[in-house]
Amino acid sequence: MFLYLSKLLPQFFYPLGLTCISLLFALVMLWRKRPRRAAIAISVALIVLLLTSNSWVANSLLRSLEWQNIPSGEIPNAEAIVVLGGATKPALPPRRTVDVNEHGGRVIYAGQLYRQKKAPFIILSGGRIDWYGIGSPESADMATILTSFGIPKEALIQESNSRNTYENGVNVKKILESRGIHRILLVTSAIHMPRSLLIFKHLGIDAIPTPTDFILTESDIKEFAITPKALILNLFPNLDNINHFTAAVKEYIGIIVYHWRGWL
Repeated sequence: MFLYLSKLLPQFFYPLGLTCISLLFALVMLWRKRPRRAAIAISVALIVLLLTSNSWVANSLLRSLEWQNIPSGEIPNAEAIVVLGGATKPALPPRRTVDVNEHGGRVIYAGQLYRQKKAPFIILSGGRIDWYGIGSPESADMATILTSFGIPKEALIQESNSRNTYENGVNVKKILESRGIHRILLVTSAIHMPRSLLIFKHLGIDAIPTPTDFILTESDIKEFAITPKALILNLFPNLDNINHFTAAVKEYIGIIVYHWRGWL
């Protein structure tokens, strides 16, 4: 039940969820002939959309997460590379094979680190929620992608029971203890790294943050106000900004809930 509620309840705190609630409230108020309350609700919906679709607001929130764990030098060697799920799309028609989503850089980066001999093993952590889609476990899908790049199967360790980030940490820890592995490179999207790292550290795992899939770059920051035209354009609503804002809020909600559960 917690898993389901953890996916459902945050929807009401995301920009589109708040907007829909405000507009539904406005409709009810109009039906009850209370135009003032309806106008307030419509104003709230408009403010939410304008703020969260603004580049300055969305990217500031994004940066507060993504830039927390930027490596300061060369990535050190470790005993294993751990990749968290959430990067693949299952091989379901009309797809002819496993595909990657917007977080697919996790899998590619893990393969690159292995090729650079940063660690002799790659632990792929990720299952699949029954009511959240069909297909093979994410760990198997990531393995399919890596072996297609030439990564040997014997270098891949699959953990296919995790359904959220906390379970990633718990199940990976069991694998590490069974194999006597003490130090890992933790690979996940930059926006997801703060919460993931807190969990792994809380579990006593010596995890070196190795983020990838950065959405926001230094060039993006510089372009915001490079000219008056750019400054004005970045104030206008943009759907990508809403997506970025929502992704950041999701992580912050996750951190709060995980703290409440005692997982951090």
